[in-house]
Amino acid sequence: MEKLWGGRFQKNTDKKVDDFNSSIRFDKRMYKQDIRGSIAHASMLGKQGIIPWEDSEKIISGLKEILCDIENGKVEFLIDAEDIHMNIEKLLTDKIGESGKRLHTGRSRNDQVALDLRMYLLDEIDEISEMLKSTLSTLVSIAEKHTDTIMPGYTHLQKAQPITFAHHLMAYFEMFKRDFDRLSDCKKRTDVMPLGSGALAGTTYPLDREYVCRELGFSAVSMNSLDGVSDRDFAIELASCLSIIMMHLSRFCEELILWSSHEFSFVEMDDAYSTGSSIMPQKKNPDVAELIRGKTGRVYGHLMGLLTTMKGIPLAYNKDMQEDKEPIFDAVDTVKLCLPVFCNMLLTMTVKKDNMLHGAKGGFTNATDAADYLVKKGMPFRDAHTIVGKLVFYAISKDKTLDDLTLAEFKEFSSLIEDDIYDAISMTSCVNGRNIIGGPAKDTVLAAIAKAKLYIESL
Repeated sequence: MEKLWGGRFQKNTDKKVDDFNSSIRFDKRMYKQDIRGSIAHASMLGKQGIIPWEDSEKIISGLKEILCDIENGKVEFLIDAEDIHMNIEKLLTDKIGESGKRLHTGRSRNDQVALDLRMYLLDEIDEISEMLKSTLSTLVSIAEKHTDTIMPGYTHLQKAQPITFAHHLMAYFEMFKRDFDRLSDCKKRTDVMPLGSGALAGTTYPLDREYVCRELGFSAVSMNSLDGVSDRDFAIELASCLSIIMMHLSRFCEELILWSSHEFSFVEMDDAYSTGSSIMPQKKNPDVAELIRGKTGRVYGHLMGLLTTMKGIPLAYNKDMQEDKEPIFDAVDTVKLCLPVFCNMLLTMTVKKDNMLHGAKGGFTNATDAADYLVKKGMPFRDAHTIVGKLVFYAISKDKTLDDLTLAEFKEFSSLIEDDIYDAISMTSCVNGRNIIGGPAKDTVLAAIAKAKLYIESL
């Protein structure tokens, strides 16, 4: 096949180089964006009188027909044509003849690929944002059912203080809310139209870049032609946003994996979101959660790959930048694969409330409340901390919890302790006493849920 850029060359490209150089196997997914961008460009060329209006109309009509052909499975892309841009241009020229050769007037593949990638990622950001919105709704819907489900909270993976499962879920709501906001912010910097930058120095043709910007629905036009073709910050930023989303998914999945073990037994994954063992008949493995945890490293790798690819590239475009697409495409695909299955896994799992409550009652999670009880009786906190520490050591030596101690045993450590200690250190009191903003008390969590619903409705 004769290359569209082959005028200067006297020898055909080696077949292995064609295969090595070609990106059509992965950039073909941008065919809609490439055609949309070409239609806007052709319309502008005709409006500006850069090419005859009749040719502009022919090009636009031909591109629309090619789009239909692709979507109906009638097109087979060619490796020899290198990429989606030149495949579309060849298809157009084959379809409408000489007029098709005018399409590339006033543009380069450098600004064309930058345009297509931005348009493609803008569409993907919108789709992932909708998935995050669904994730937020899922967390809220489950949290509403568990405002009275008491469980242990942990630090250092050691039991610390009692909370509710609703409070725990709403912590992840805050994380995914930040993820949604980060994506929205990332979208602003992706939403910049680079077409008209040319190869690196713009063009002598009287292009109307603002017109193309409006036609394609961009918010702004790139202000420097060198930066317009060489900027991939938006892809790196998106990869960073996706990495943080995966980190949040992985953290929760790690907890679910622990909680579904026999040692915790706080939750049980639905059969539809578990797998068995080929040798051990009793096994029910949380493979979905484990796979999400594993895929997190894959997305991290793509972020590091993009950063490394871009770190030594001088202005403006270099062929290295063809390596931007596979990482960001796979990072996007991975997040889109994980979010829906994660939500369904949560919605179908069984929460073992009694085991969670039993877990909260162990490990002296009410020790801080015992210290606070003494503080409220007038004792300095540091003294109270010391006394309760001694109480805990005593209880451990007797194989008891604080709740099991008699009033006489309590009084051996402080005469300030009365019968009301038992109510003060009950799990319900420990949770609902923490009713400041952000705390685990039922009323506070219900208020957070109500606020979360308003946030979701505003999206």
